[in-house]
Amino acid sequence: MDSKFVKNAIQKNKSTQVDFHISGIAITLSIVFLVAAIFGGLLMDGRVDGRWIGLYVIAMILIGTYMLFAVRVAAQWEKAIVLRLGKFHGLRGPGLFWIIPIVDTIPAWIDHRVMVTPFSAEKTLTKDTVPVDVDAVLFWVVWDAEKAALEVKDYQSAIAWSAQTALRDIIGRMMLADILTGRSAIDNELQRIIDERTTPWGVTVNSVEIRDIVIPQDLEDAMSRQAQAERERQARVILGESEKQIAASFSEASQAYVDNPTALHLRAMNMLFEGLKEKGALVIVPSSAVDTMNLGAMSGIVSIAQNNLPKENK
Repeated sequence: MDSKFVKNAIQKNKSTQVDFHISGIAITLSIVFLVAAIFGGLLMDGRVDGRWIGLYVIAMILIGTYMLFAVRVAAQWEKAIVLRLGKFHGLRGPGLFWIIPIVDTIPAWIDHRVMVTPFSAEKTLTKDTVPVDVDAVLFWVVWDAEKAALEVKDYQSAIAWSAQTALRDIIGRMMLADILTGRSAIDNELQRIIDERTTPWGVTVNSVEIRDIVIPQDLEDAMSRQAQAERERQARVILGESEKQIAASFSEASQAYVDNPTALHLRAMNMLFEGLKEKGALVIVPSSAVDTMNLGAMSGIVSIAQNNLPKENK
């Protein structure tokens, strides 16, 4: 299936291919010579032979036309491919340069800036037969303008299609879980594969970044439920481990009271005091604990003490 991102990139590239790079300097020089031809002919009218006036006007027009098509200016990031009689003659730019009209042609202007190409793989099956949509972005730069112009017809479109086919190939060799968790690995593998394909074209790949991975909605819901169940299982396991640690701590603490009933009674008194010192507190003590630790008497003493407190302290 064709990628809409690749289509947009190709259409954009084709719409910008027709560019003659007629500079303002060339236009200005041609206008100057044209004006000079007109005013010079008017000034010489009646003073110089008409044949010389005609030759002068024709010469100035020819020089102005030559300036219009011979003077070229390349931007700082551009290289002009110059063909002389159909053969590669050299690279020109950046800055001002001259060509010979008719004899020299400039079929391409190569941009040396970092370029961005979005591409995608739609409804591509993974190794475990799950259809996914993957969007990615390719960052690349032309390092050899001569190869980019002479080795491939449309290097920008070729790079976009090469990136898309490489992405499809990688997705088909990976499991869905590896794709979702291994974006960096996919980025590195894509960069290596695309760079191998584009190096003969004078293009190097700086980086590849996966933007988005879309899976079917039913599968996404199932994975969400699975993740939720896994979190609940982990929570129950952690709770059980905590209960085991608490029980072990209580068992260890109980050994200190086995042969020391006085310490046990003091601990019981402290527990009651902590529970009753807050206003409105209610402490429920098992009857077995009341009988074995004599808590009935202690709780009564505490209650009497609470009732005898001053009103402002209650």
